[in-house]
Amino acid sequence: MTGSWVLCALLSTFLVASAAAFATRWFGAWTEHAVAVIHLAGISLALLFAVALAAAVLDGQSVIVFGGWLFADALGCIFVGLVAVVGFLTGAYSIGYLRNELAKGDITVRSLSIYYGFFHLFLFTMVLAVTSNNLIMMWVGIEATTLGSVFLVGFHGRKASLEAAWKYVVICTVGVAFGLYGTVLVFSNANAVLANAEAAILWTEVVKHSTALDPATISIAFVFVLIGFGAKAGLFPMHAWMPDAYSEAPSPVSALLSGALSNCALLVIIRYAVIAAKTAGPHFPQTLFLIFGTLSIGVAAFFIFVQRDVKRLLAYSSVENMGLIVLGLGIGGPLGVAAALLHTINHGLAKTLMFCGAGNILMKYNTRDLDRIKGMLRVAPVSGFLVLVGALALGGMPPFNVFISEFLTIVAGVKAGYGWLMAICMVLLTVVLASFVRMISGAILGPAPDGMAKGDADALTLAPLFLTVALMLVMGAHVPGPVVQLITQAGEIINAPAAQSRHSVVQGAPGCASDRLVKETPCPK
Repeated sequence: MTGSWVLCALLSTFLVASAAAFATRWFGAWTEHAVAVIHLAGISLALLFAVALAAAVLDGQSVIVFGGWLFADALGCIFVGLVAVVGFLTGAYSIGYLRNELAKGDITVRSLSIYYGFFHLFLFTMVLAVTSNNLIMMWVGIEATTLGSVFLVGFHGRKASLEAAWKYVVICTVGVAFGLYGTVLVFSNANAVLANAEAAILWTEVVKHSTALDPATISIAFVFVLIGFGAKAGLFPMHAWMPDAYSEAPSPVSALLSGALSNCALLVIIRYAVIAAKTAGPHFPQTLFLIFGTLSIGVAAFFIFVQRDVKRLLAYSSVENMGLIVLGLGIGGPLGVAAALLHTINHGLAKTLMFCGAGNILMKYNTRDLDRIKGMLRVAPVSGFLVLVGALALGGMPPFNVFISEFLTIVAGVKAGYGWLMAICMVLLTVVLASFVRMISGAILGPAPDGMAKGDADALTLAPLFLTVALMLVMGAHVPGPVVQLITQAGEIINAPAAQSRHSVVQGAPGCASDRLVKETPCPK
């Protein structure tokens, strides 16, 4: 099977699983078991197809389908893989989590069909967004992720969850509208240059002709894109929907929003950053990345410190980590970009562990209030251990994977001459670490509440978390070779404009002619 067929099979798997899950609501007494089997088969097949797609790309196959509207390169494969892995882990955890809610009477059997149906639809929209080559389809894909996930955010139907869902829809829709303005600006400028609307709508064609685009127009377009899709990615100050949506959604959905969705929006920003870097020079998008990344880390660090709601704390941790990823992109260069892409994977895994661990906390304590959650290691020792590992990882402690990518980001920043900025970031990361240490000392190591019975979650909710910890340790101890290859190739795509700029300056400086980039470079006296 070729890479193109694999991509089609991956998308079809989600659609078929979604439709089949919705249909099980008419299965009567068989609904609960039928929808679980369909769901498990769907996420397992999708994971296999995602691995096959990465193998095809690393093998050098051209993965282009539907006339170039969809494609997969090394950069896109990282995000497809992340969606598939986080989708598999959170999907597997969902089975035990929802079974517990069903036993307590919080949901009905028919609710399972709705949950799993939208779960696979949400995964489909995310993969569609990160494999889109068509600029409009890219925007449609991100907008569709909102529609696919909003019903999951408001799944419980409580007043707070419905308010969070509405807030999520309103802020993200307004934000993504800015992304549409940027998309239209890029398309109109590309269409004027290429005089071919079919080519001007494709990202791969626009990138090829980026040096011929108007720098002012593309710069304005990139600002719109960064603000618009940055709202979906959760960058400060467009992050306002995240604490409410993450805290009110079912825990596996919170993990999916944090570990996968935010990164999908970030990929779209990266795609446009490549265009902006080739047109206006790499300095422009990198400067904006440095500003938004530093602000996101700084603001989120102090919000994390004051939070007493465990899921809101994790939501602000997502803002902080998205800031770190963007900061790595702003530092640029092979090491900075590699650190950013590695942190994308590491954060996705760590946040999957922590949000699902928060689900186990909710099942045991029936509250998200850290002032009432005490002594997990005494009350639920296995879940307590898993949350302890996740908290240490998000705090940036070795030997976990997050430490590696944070360390590489700091090293890249110092090597690039941003020593003062890295010093500020290290202070902020220390505040984040202190926040997680405080959480560990109270909620995990503290004394058990009076009258709380000892007993842990069942195997269905613990096994996916142990698998996540294993993946985190592998990524922290020795990053697998294929992942390194994908990150290296993806880094070359992102760094190509900077490399081209340097090459053009070296080649064109004696005559100060030909290329626009060279013309903007002062002639040597």
